[in-house]
Amino acid sequence: MSEHPHLPGLLVDDVADGPAGDGWPVRSAEPVHRSGYLDVDLETIEGPEGELHERVVVRPNGAVGVLALDADDRVLLVEQYRHPLGRRVVEVPAGTRDVAGEDPLQTAVRELGEEADLVAATWEPLLELAVTPGYSSERLVLFRASDLSPVPEDERTPRHAEEAGMRQLWLPFERAVDAVLDGRVQDAKTCGGVLAELARRRR
Repeated sequence: MSEHPHLPGLLVDDVADGPAGDGWPVRSAEPVHRSGYLDVDLETIEGPEGELHERVVVRPNGAVGVLALDADDRVLLVEQYRHPLGRRVVEVPAGTRDVAGEDPLQTAVRELGEEADLVAATWEPLLELAVTPGYSSERLVLFRASDLSPVPEDERTPRHAEEAGMRQLWLPFERAVDAVLDGRVQDAKTCGGVLAELARRRR
């Protein structure tokens, strides 16, 4: 590594997230909220010069998302009401890892069936995201699903609450890229999945 010749920072050939090492130890932790969906803690951490800082940490179960593509290169998006944003959001099928012992791929298979009434014969890992590392430990694993077929009508999962009004929308992949880059689709996992697929095709 060397200093950038004209701007602050170092010149590097590669980067990767890494462990914290001995820095920023937790000096106290107070549980604020506990549920089957997520936990919230108020933690006090110590900086390198001994200073103390309070941080709220949200700990969800983790989640998965599915970029599903049909034989004509259309991507599946679902539209549903998301209360924290107060609007209907267009996103890839997704769900939390709330079944004990279920690995991410199993969760993705289940969520694609539950939210889209689809089965995929081909699955590939696409991307892993730390969604909001400033306050949440959540990690989201995205998969690419193809060779799709419908779940038989009598085997489909009833949808409730916000999911009851969910719509399944098929959009040409290149139009999905435009929607992400134009800001018409803003969901983080959807943006990450679409752009990861675009990068995959350009390699």
